[in-house]
Amino acid sequence: MKTIDFITMGCSKNLVDSEMLMGLCEAKGYHCTHDSNDPQGEIVVINTCGFINDAKEESINAILEFAQAKTEGRIERLYVMGCLSERYLADLEAEIPEVDGWYGKFNYHQLLSDLSEENTFPSFRNRHLTTPRHYAYIKISEGCDRHCAYCAIPLITGRHQSRPMDDILEEVKMLVKGGTKEFQVIAQELTYYGVDVDGKQHIAELVDKMAHLEGVEWIRLHYAYPAHFPWDLLDVMKRHKNVCNYLDIALQHISDNMLSRMHRHVTKQETIELIEQMRLKVPGICLRTTLMVGFPGETEDDFKELLDFTRWARFDRMGAFAYSPEEGTWSGDRYEDDVPDDVKQLRLSKLMRLQQSISAELEAEKVGLTLRVIIDRIEGNYYVGRTEFSSPEVDPEVLIALKGKKLNIGEFYDVTITDSEEFDLYGEVRE
Repeated sequence: MKTIDFITMGCSKNLVDSEMLMGLCEAKGYHCTHDSNDPQGEIVVINTCGFINDAKEESINAILEFAQAKTEGRIERLYVMGCLSERYLADLEAEIPEVDGWYGKFNYHQLLSDLSEENTFPSFRNRHLTTPRHYAYIKISEGCDRHCAYCAIPLITGRHQSRPMDDILEEVKMLVKGGTKEFQVIAQELTYYGVDVDGKQHIAELVDKMAHLEGVEWIRLHYAYPAHFPWDLLDVMKRHKNVCNYLDIALQHISDNMLSRMHRHVTKQETIELIEQMRLKVPGICLRTTLMVGFPGETEDDFKELLDFTRWARFDRMGAFAYSPEEGTWSGDRYEDDVPDDVKQLRLSKLMRLQQSISAELEAEKVGLTLRVIIDRIEGNYYVGRTEFSSPEVDPEVLIALKGKKLNIGEFYDVTITDSEEFDLYGEVRE
């Protein structure tokens, strides 16, 4: 029985693809590992990311590292799949001949045919979770129809394609039977779900049906879009206790100048009203966003607007990055990258310092509260868990000292918050 080491780069949507393929390979008799610190298998499969330059470089470096391992006889075969090979297949094939097979974002099931001479399509029924059993990512669609000026995702993944609702619900039921309690609902554009089918947004209906399924303890929503936001989704969030008061909605910027140049189809005033309505309709909602600095044409006044907006909005969670041009995108092909790199980095540092101070204040406000926490793992001298306001791997965690009551991984506990740091909380289980 040969071992296949899977290496996944990039986002959780790629992770789901890897899990699908791992399940199929195991059904054919292979032993699979994922993101091993010391890959020992005869075969390596790299699932690449092609979103921005840093991600592309990381994927290419991984390919070259394992191409060298093959040349030295440390592995037998090397396969590459995912977004990078979807976009740059011809160039990569010519430049890295050591790779035995290249697959894109949507034909990766053909790898199984090359391994076992059987062409089997991916199915959630074969899925091998790489996350702890108690949580999983649920991908509800592929692609994106938004065509923001800076984004290469539509070039890689194509038009938005919603998964059938019944298929998604069946996957959730199956995972619940296997012990999954928490579901991270993901898509490139969550709030567009269903529009490609009948012209209507069905994300609220989907989440409502998921929330009614027995055994679903937490549902968390990722990657909403601010334009044409479906207000009925907020009603569902408020109505169901198992829909976390958490929404990941990338805003990118706030100045009307930048929003227009980015092709975001939303204005500053509309964005402000959206945030106000979210907090009014879902009291205590945790908002996570992503912001960009250094987009072509960004002036000091634009950046000052972004800082002022960040102070006003006080996002619970925020990530930020500096713009880098992508070939094939509107901005990459038509705009001059006119903000110097040192200015981009200075603006990024200022924005993140501001957010760090906001995060520290917001986390400190939780001291004394008793919150429901799910335990993810043991690390050092602590149990490490999360509240409903934190997504795995990217958000603040709750640390509970190992001494005292024994806690079980994947179980929920009422935890009183005793202290806070900039991004993490400390707590004690309430007896």
